[in-house]
Amino acid sequence: MTRIKSRPPKRARSVEPPLERMESRVRDILKDLGEDPQREGLLHTPHRVAKSLRELTSGYRVDVDAMINGALFTESYNEMVLVRDISFYSLCEHHLLPFFGRAHVAYLPDQKIIGLSKIPKLVEIFARRLQVQERMTLQIAETLHDKLRPKGVAVVLEARHLCMEMRGAESHHSPTTTSCMLGVFQRDPRTRKEFLELVKSAAI
Repeated sequence: MTRIKSRPPKRARSVEPPLERMESRVRDILKDLGEDPQREGLLHTPHRVAKSLRELTSGYRVDVDAMINGALFTESYNEMVLVRDISFYSLCEHHLLPFFGRAHVAYLPDQKIIGLSKIPKLVEIFARRLQVQERMTLQIAETLHDKLRPKGVAVVLEARHLCMEMRGAESHHSPTTTSCMLGVFQRDPRTRKEFLELVKSAAI
């Protein structure tokens, strides 16, 4: 009899891109800015910047299915599940400047729940990519809805954008709020109101 080996659980991809090309380009940028990449204070800057960018974009190299794998459970619980005040840090794709804040994520189960720690991890995966806040909000909501198939999903992101505060309009202390309501959160004003009331006291 031939034995069929079970496959190991699918794991997140961990292959990291090489740093040398990024380091070389950072040196060129420093030169274009009028700096000397060989001076003491900047000698190791290209390596630090390349390493930092690789870390801040690590979400491209994480498999969402593998992260969620084994964390879905059958339960009869049918009330709102809310994880609020999830801190995140991301890079605006337009200027490569940070935006950061808090995410509030809720869902109404339909026979399935997800391990609570997976919700902040899902936020982090999408935050650690070049982003716009609007798309990140949708990605979190749609992924949770697709993987869990709940009765509804609600996501609110509140963030400060350094591309607004440090340059251009120089609009200080002007947080941006985005939201995505799916399923019952979109259809039922009472459910949506309950969610918003639970998160409205959160502040950046």
